[in-house]
Amino acid sequence: LEQQLTIGNQDLKVAEARFRQARAMIRLNRAAQFPTISTAPYIGSERVSSNRPFFTTSPAPSSDFLLPFDLSYEVDLWGRVRRTVNAAREEAQATAADLETAGVSLHAELAYDYFELRAADSQQRLLDDTVKAYTETLRLTTTRFEGGAAPKSDVAQAQTQLDTTRVADTDIGVERAQYEHAIAILLGKPPAEFSLAPDPLNLTPPVIPIGVPAQLLERRPDIAAVERRMAEANEQIGIARAAYYPTVSLSAAAGLEGSSILSWLAWPSRLWAVGPTLTQTLFDAGRRHATSDAATAAYDAMVATYREAILAAFQQVEDNLAAARILEQEARQQKEAVDSAQQSLQIFTNRYTGGVDTYLQVITAQTIALSNERNDVDILRRRMDASVLLVKALGGGWNVANLPKL
Repeated sequence: LEQQLTIGNQDLKVAEARFRQARAMIRLNRAAQFPTISTAPYIGSERVSSNRPFFTTSPAPSSDFLLPFDLSYEVDLWGRVRRTVNAAREEAQATAADLETAGVSLHAELAYDYFELRAADSQQRLLDDTVKAYTETLRLTTTRFEGGAAPKSDVAQAQTQLDTTRVADTDIGVERAQYEHAIAILLGKPPAEFSLAPDPLNLTPPVIPIGVPAQLLERRPDIAAVERRMAEANEQIGIARAAYYPTVSLSAAAGLEGSSILSWLAWPSRLWAVGPTLTQTLFDAGRRHATSDAATAAYDAMVATYREAILAAFQQVEDNLAAARILEQEARQQKEAVDSAQQSLQIFTNRYTGGVDTYLQVITAQTIALSNERNDVDILRRRMDASVLLVKALGGGWNVANLPKL
């Protein structure tokens, strides 16, 4: 299922397309480091109006054949273009991390939904078995009533207990269908074309090492994305400050111009012009200062966001480590509670069959036993979910061998 998600998930395809878009923006901004050469050939004839001001004679029609080549280049004295390219590169790296974040999150979501579905299968099998047991109990109670050993109320109570359990059994199907549909969407398939055969959850949660190193958080792609965007915001400060300095551009034009197609390409028809241009803003009513302040504030915000992302990552790891540890202890306690409840149910059933206790004791023991068994399944589900969320919080697992080598 995880392999199918990698191929078919639409959110992953969106993230991958945005990564390609960000890489294209690097090339777009890098192009500003090179001259731009353009041409605009022109062939035309014109006749100026005889009534044009300051003309005393009727001008004759004229033709113009022009083949110009224009070159323009901004000299990056203050690093504006270079910083723009760096900012685009940082954004591309952040978008690559976003792609990895989407992959980790979606695979974790698939595993989470899968264990939820299998837990529903376990609940359904438990309730199916309970319905069978309650059906047998109803048969026993009915037999005792027909034999005059039990009142009619016992039969009614047994029937109510059976019907209530059947309702719970049927209701599990809604939850299971929803998780099955969620998995289908994650795989990029219509829900109607996907199904999973029932298979109760019977896995053992993975063993988590006691000392999980904090360095594992360094590979979390969401933290890497925020760090890269912080670097991008720093580049934006330099871009804003470069606006305070003059812009130096080199321009050149060359080409051929003639009055007829015969003289158009002749050597005397050549033309050229070259020279630098310096542009300096003298007054903008504080626009550059405001832009610089906004860039600085955006950088400060990204620094705080980066620190908050790290704190949130530590919290997620600690939360799921605590959940895994506590739920492991709770699972052992719940096993003992299930055994005790089953033993209690067996005792009260035998006592009722022997006419020692009322059927109310049996119903109470049945309710307690079923509640404990369902809680046992639920604890296993929560342990598997905590393991999935811990893998996600650590960026893919707790194996230090997968850390990048310095």
